[in-house]
Amino acid sequence: MTTFRLSPAVADAFPDTLVAVVTATGLRCREPWPATAAALEELERQLADGAWQPADESDPRIEAWHTAYRSFGTNPRRVRPSVDALGRRFAKKGTLPRINPAVDSYNAVSVRHALPAGAFDLDHVTGDVDIRYADGSETFTPLGEPDTTEHPKDGEIVYTDTTDVLTRHWNHRDAHRTRVTEDSTRVAFVLETLHATRDGHLLKTAAVELRDLLASHTDQTQVHHLTREHPRATA
Repeated sequence: MTTFRLSPAVADAFPDTLVAVVTATGLRCREPWPATAAALEELERQLADGAWQPADESDPRIEAWHTAYRSFGTNPRRVRPSVDALGRRFAKKGTLPRINPAVDSYNAVSVRHALPAGAFDLDHVTGDVDIRYADGSETFTPLGEPDTTEHPKDGEIVYTDTTDVLTRHWNHRDAHRTRVTEDSTRVAFVLETLHATRDGHLLKTAAVELRDLLASHTDQTQVHHLTREHPRATA
């Protein structure tokens, strides 16, 4: 069991934060996921037809993350929130990346709803997971760079377990150690908004969409929520 915790300091600084934690056990990433493939293709078709565009930094959902990043000393135009970077890449290339079905699923949901999303292989997470301010002593190994060690800045918001940082700049980039692969079987997916009053319904809809994409390819799924009033959830 892994407990996800929203620290009091982060909750006080961003009191309208809502985080959905969607867990999947018995995940089967080596079989075809036709619903996820169809979701990606439909988004690409809508973009090509001009019927839809991914949100950019003028959208209040993205702008909120830019404001948050600046508050803890990160320039969001140099180090972009994950959903901003994904949307920009999609608008430029016209296609979404194909990594593996689990990652592709949360990417599709993220870009559709303009909400940051990520995931952790729980079999490689140590202890519990905290969303908190870094103190400058932590280490981070970026996804795809197993020989690189970074040190988040004092005051930067991170996801961290008892070993090191899992995500820098709140949701900019995930760690290599807990990346989701085709062999991952126990995964926690996260979706986030800083404005639950305005966008909480979108986040809850996105969490259900993600759970539905996962459901046919896992033994069990659950959805948990973290808020200022309920800052803990055990997956």
